[in-house]
Amino acid sequence: MELEGKVIDIIVEQLDVAREQCVPEASFVNDLGADSLDLMELIMAMEEQFDVSISDEELQNIVTIRNVIDFIKRAECDRDLARGAI
Repeated sequence: MELEGKVIDIIVEQLDVAREQCVPEASFVNDLGADSLDLMELIMAMEEQFDVSISDEELQNIVTIRNVIDFIKRAECDRDLARGAI
């Protein structure tokens, strides 16, 4: 399954929202109704699933589904570069 699909699966499960609501531009707070605890649980699930670490500073910039997808893509690319896989 592609990255976007995996991210959306996690969001649907963690936030108990419909898949149709999970468009890239959707805001976790304004569109999906997440509160701060929901966001922390969501981020922890993303970190575990994708083996990434999201700092508090980076977290401030993650407000939409697109933001988290882009972050994970960058983190995976950086990890691959560090391993010499690219």
